[in-house]
Amino acid sequence: MLKDIKLNNVFVIDIETIPQKESFDELPSHLQDLWEQKSRYQRKQEQTASDFYERAGIWAEFGKIICISIGIYHLERKHIHLRVRSFAHDDEIVVLKQFISLINRQTKNLQLCAHNGKEFDFPYLCRRMLINGLPIPTQLQISGKKPWEINHLDTMDLWKFGDYKSYTSLNLLAAIFDLPTPKNDIDGSKVREVYYQDKDLARIARYCENDVITTAQILLRFKGLPVIPPENITLVK
Repeated sequence: MLKDIKLNNVFVIDIETIPQKESFDELPSHLQDLWEQKSRYQRKQEQTASDFYERAGIWAEFGKIICISIGIYHLERKHIHLRVRSFAHDDEIVVLKQFISLINRQTKNLQLCAHNGKEFDFPYLCRRMLINGLPIPTQLQISGKKPWEINHLDTMDLWKFGDYKSYTSLNLLAAIFDLPTPKNDIDGSKVREVYYQDKDLARIARYCENDVITTAQILLRFKGLPVIPPENITLVK
């Protein structure tokens, strides 16, 4: 499976997002109305728009990116190594500019890989770049391209094998492939709390890096290759 994928052309990525404001009450009134409309069919009957606002980070119109982690494969003496680095900052524009700068220095053949990337990470990045007036890198532009021309890999999509009826979490794939869970500290539902209440961006970055490492290992398993031992994984500061 995926025999033609060249690992040295792959960037494994993950993003962490939060609501743009800590609470619903901080939103301007017109955005409160728009949030109520946007979330109407996702909320349970007893939930108010204010109650549901803690999930606003999922939507690019009401959220923002505070961390992007990237895993880069390297072949050294026939062994696969992984280098992981993060761009994390309170200012979303800083994070996006650093990511764009890195991507623009790569070949146009670069393939971006993420778990559920086609439904979340890739479109979210593009939307936030547009909102912030930033150029979308070539590798993220898919308008007008044929499916086989899009250099995006999605480990959740690959696991479906054409079955579009279910969602498979990264944590579940890690478990069935006997990989360490990436959720041993926090999970996505806690990112907002850790950011706004604990003020611990570094902890969020570590969580994001763990997701990247797990996704990178799963891609190797899809290719029929052994996983990378911990000593061959480097966190770049």
